[in-house]
Amino acid sequence: MEAAARSGLALALALALALALALALPAVALENGLALTPPMGWLAWERFRCNVDCREDPRNCISETLFFEMADRLAEDGWRELGYKYINIDDCWSAKQRDAAGRLVPDPERFPRGIKALADYVHARGLKLGIYGDLGTLTCGGYPGTTLDLVEQDAQTFAEWGVDMLKLDGCYSTGEEQAKGYPEMARALNATGRPIVYSCSWPAYQGGLPPKVNYTVLAEVCNLWRNYDDIQDSWDSVLSILDWFFANQDVLQPAAGPGHWNDPDMLIIGNFGLSYEQSRSQMALWTVMAAPLLMSTDLRTISPSAKEILQNRLMIQINQDPLGIQGRRIVKEKSHIEVFLRPLSQAASALVFFSRRTDMPFLYTTSLAKLHFPEDAVYEVQDVYSGKTISGLKTGDSFSVVINPSGVVMWYLYPTALPAQHWHVVGQQGPGKGFDPVLL
Repeated sequence: MEAAARSGLALALALALALALALALPAVALENGLALTPPMGWLAWERFRCNVDCREDPRNCISETLFFEMADRLAEDGWRELGYKYINIDDCWSAKQRDAAGRLVPDPERFPRGIKALADYVHARGLKLGIYGDLGTLTCGGYPGTTLDLVEQDAQTFAEWGVDMLKLDGCYSTGEEQAKGYPEMARALNATGRPIVYSCSWPAYQGGLPPKVNYTVLAEVCNLWRNYDDIQDSWDSVLSILDWFFANQDVLQPAAGPGHWNDPDMLIIGNFGLSYEQSRSQMALWTVMAAPLLMSTDLRTISPSAKEILQNRLMIQINQDPLGIQGRRIVKEKSHIEVFLRPLSQAASALVFFSRRTDMPFLYTTSLAKLHFPEDAVYEVQDVYSGKTISGLKTGDSFSVVINPSGVVMWYLYPTALPAQHWHVVGQQGPGKGFDPVLL
């Protein structure tokens, strides 16, 4: 009888898992088996831009030296072991002209050893190399672009160099060219036989929303995609991205899942524009969005406090949760407090309490019942930043958190007791009701 019961439970779990995945992942992912969790690593653009003056600024210009040194930092300073594995080149790496055979080539002064040698260096350190292209006549920085007739050739070049990720921008191209070219590059990358994660800027050039953007098609073409504006080194920029993503969460949230992610752009933690509280907020909110964690900061000089935020193990575990369900904003208070929920595997959840206030720390009181957690459940809670725990929190219990201005409190919750009827799967409705933790 016990064996039969166990067998029945296993079947129920298997069915629940299958149904959860079917509901949570409505779009068919790009069939390359890559980016099953959000990619993590380092990307040059926000911090280093298109600085090509290596005579005046050799330490910070876009050159092989910059990427060699960042690869060393990822490998030696604890980043790689946490999952930060991609070293990604952005715009302004190439020569201003293609070679005699029409191939892309790196700038010979700034990348004298070539991209293949850089890829070999990165791979020898257990890391992966990303590169940048643009589906148009020119890149955004004015370097050679990839027109439709060059898609296959450039894909082959990147594969021969040993590239592991391609970010394909969309400057200097029409909507029609993008509709042809982005899927064509996906086919061309797959045809090389080399596993290359494919990051598309396509939706950002089409306003990011239906009817111009078809997220079902996008998930079949790209592993991740930029939906919205470039991030800048300011809190206003972070807020504008948050506002757009959560105002449009009913469209964006169902599109994300293993192998196909919304990308709200780089983490700017460690730069100049965010306070300590704001840095903690960006990390927490990007994690609840199941966003790629692509840092753009100087890892050679990063402060201990910024490093501590970016290397938070529990935060990264939540970001990399295998279910890959993007979170949602479930509460927006008149007091300028907002609450976000991300369902996780094993019936766990992440909650972020975020303050948009600018006056003083705010005491926010609520209960899990008000946040539509299942009745009669009991949870163990861990504060993601402080590490403090609360044991035996019941759904009906009131609790309070103190949230600093432009700051967050982030909780990881996992059930120690659940009601028998809570064997359901997460839906895509929301906010709040119908978007509960999932038991798998």
